[in-house]
Amino acid sequence: MSAKIYDYAKICNSILSIDPKIRFVGVINERGRLVAGGMKDNVEPLENEKDDETIFMELALRVKMRKEFDKQLGSVNFALASRERALAISVIINDDILYVVSEPDADYGVLPKKILEIIHSE
Repeated sequence: MSAKIYDYAKICNSILSIDPKIRFVGVINERGRLVAGGMKDNVEPLENEKDDETIFMELALRVKMRKEFDKQLGSVNFALASRERALAISVIINDDILYVVSEPDADYGVLPKKILEIIHSE
């Protein structure tokens, strides 16, 4: 069975529009490379481009490691990290990772559900 084909650019744009506190929406491949999306216009990045590369590679590694427990616990719906300066949400789409970063005071109870709705409506 082949994997569903998603329009990553459309998904990223839709997610950017659901909450003004979202700063970044991107799709990262399994090697940690950004393949779609990016920073919202007129938003100052919290890190530099080199740091982005490291963050993306580390995220890809973390996602691979989480898959080790899929048999016992089921697959991950989303992962959320709450930091002092940002809220980060990751969702697996096929072999890629949708990565969303928002302001730290975004509603972490609602935002992941809205993101999943957008992905599943594609």
